[in-house]
Amino acid sequence: MAGDCKKEREKRLRFSVIGLKHGHIYGMCRGLIEAGAELVSVYDDEKKLLEAFERVYPAVKTACSEQEILEDDSIDLVAGCVIPYQRGDLGIRVMKAGKDYFCDKAPFTALDQLTRARETVKETGKKYLIYYGERVHSECSVFAGDLIKEGAIGKVIQVIGLGPHRLDAKTRPGWFFEREKYGGILCDIGSHQIEQFLYYAGVEKAQVVRSQIGNFAHPEYPELDDFGDVMLLGENGATGYFRVDWFTPDGLSSWGDGRTVILGTEGYIELRKNLDVAKTSQGDHLFLVNQEGEKHYQVGGKIGFSYFRNLIDDCLNRTETAMTQEHAFLAAELSLIAQDQAVKIATRNF
Repeated sequence: MAGDCKKEREKRLRFSVIGLKHGHIYGMCRGLIEAGAELVSVYDDEKKLLEAFERVYPAVKTACSEQEILEDDSIDLVAGCVIPYQRGDLGIRVMKAGKDYFCDKAPFTALDQLTRARETVKETGKKYLIYYGERVHSECSVFAGDLIKEGAIGKVIQVIGLGPHRLDAKTRPGWFFEREKYGGILCDIGSHQIEQFLYYAGVEKAQVVRSQIGNFAHPEYPELDDFGDVMLLGENGATGYFRVDWFTPDGLSSWGDGRTVILGTEGYIELRKNLDVAKTSQGDHLFLVNQEGEKHYQVGGKIGFSYFRNLIDDCLNRTETAMTQEHAFLAAELSLIAQDQAVKIATRNF
């Protein structure tokens, strides 16, 4: 038995890609490959997207169809970056084909998609993995989790997240501005923030207290939310607040000044993920203040991304060390609930 376990751990995970509709697929592939997985093949229905991907990964095999990948019994996992409203159905097809599924966020655009995915996970025993990259692919965010586990700030009682992004509207595909296809700002980039709240505060159940969305400055895209914010309450008493928006000014040297503040009973942590404004364009800053004093860590290139190593191990050994299935689905569910019940504030008459 011990020899069989060792053999299983030494197996190299083989994965393919279906869907190149968002640039996050490159981060997903890079994380998997750096952790030891083997990229085998790729499929997308857009020639330009395929050609760009092949320039980065010239050894990859281009499949003629999605079905060619699904029928390849040597593939353990499919990473997907199709249009958001198609991600849930792709995941179901992947899992029914006997493979685990690694999905970009937003993983769903409607609650019924999540329900069907949950049922398929139970039916097939396969994994619906979700790329919440703002935590799992950010070294200062990984380090913050380590510090919290060590008790550096005591018990976490609140998480505040700021997730601004640059719109660059002219570079976006048409579906990006269609509510049915992209889901809305809270179920899209808001899902990152909800996942971080659940993780840092150790929350297993939570409710959306209030959510708001607005379109303040883009009337030419009437279905776009360019602003949103949410209040959350965990069953353990921890609270969360986050704001997401598409208002990063052109003068900023990054696509967004992403920040997280984690308050504990014995101190607090602030993350400045992408830069430290007017000081350095270098990211991955962590500020720790507790009973022992004040500390500043710049951890880029020093921490690594254990999520991907654990994900591979989970797929090969059927464990849940990278992220539990329920945690991944709960973050998605809360983001969908927040979007569905959001009050539209930009056009209200006061």
